[in-house]
Amino acid sequence: MTASMEKPASTPENIVSLEVRVWGRVQGVGFRYFAHDLARRLRLVGYVTNLPDGSVQAYAEGSRSSLEEFLRRVEKGPSSAHVREARSHWGQASGQYTSFGIERGGW
Repeated sequence: MTASMEKPASTPENIVSLEVRVWGRVQGVGFRYFAHDLARRLRLVGYVTNLPDGSVQAYAEGSRSSLEEFLRRVEKGPSSAHVREARSHWGQASGQYTSFGIERGGW
């Protein structure tokens, strides 16, 4: 762990990325705030945003175990939401994020 602290711009091998997109009743129900709070608790970095088609997209980087927990919870969403479908994609971490934020919808 100290190696990652010594080189904050590097992405250690155990850090990966997860992109997840969810459809259903996921906008206007606090989904982005739910994902934001969850990501912060799990010490993930990245963002969550509403998309014009009514879906929500999240991109997160962190340990695989934390991202697996994030995915498990996001696939269910907050109690006010109804997730109809979720698609996810794993990848390499970019190392460009230092925190987890809520982005305004890209429309």
